[in-house]
Amino acid sequence: MIIVKLGGSLSQADTLIKCIDKIEKKYAPKSVVIVPGGGAFADQVRLTQQRWQFDDITAHRMAILAMQQMALLIQGLKSHFSIAHSVSEIPEQLLKHPIVIWSPDIVELDNAAIPASWDITSDSLSAWLAQILSASELILVKAAIFDNSLTLKQLAELDVIDKCFCAFVDQATFKVKIVNQQDF
Repeated sequence: MIIVKLGGSLSQADTLIKCIDKIEKKYAPKSVVIVPGGGAFADQVRLTQQRWQFDDITAHRMAILAMQQMALLIQGLKSHFSIAHSVSEIPEQLLKHPIVIWSPDIVELDNAAIPASWDITSDSLSAWLAQILSASELILVKAAIFDNSLTLKQLAELDVIDKCFCAFVDQATFKVKIVNQQDF
């Protein structure tokens, strides 16, 4: 199983559909789980939190809803992709559909003790999911342009990946690749 996290900014760069088409063409015979970033929906949460100064727990829950909205967007573009609303649904869905979109459940993440922080985004959540599902590979597709020779720590320092991603993949048993949309 391969986990592909599609950065939310891909929708703003108008390359989201190209990346989805690549997933379908390149990986379709394999089991693929797409983890959507929050995109413009999550950006709106950031702006709203700055304005209204509500707590990180509320912002975290709203950001998860942003990922859910992106899951719906992706399925709207590819209606034959399935949406899994919980981790336990994913293996069952993969038996019927080679490509499944994960729409994370807030309660499930709370029960897994995922901290509510902007240091943990869909990047870290995709790593958590890859570990839970014993994935063979995790690919993060980013709109950002970066030097492929940089380490994960350097990518985190440059905000290409979130601050906690390195901790989530520290003991990873799966291969980790971070690529620009052009290199995907």
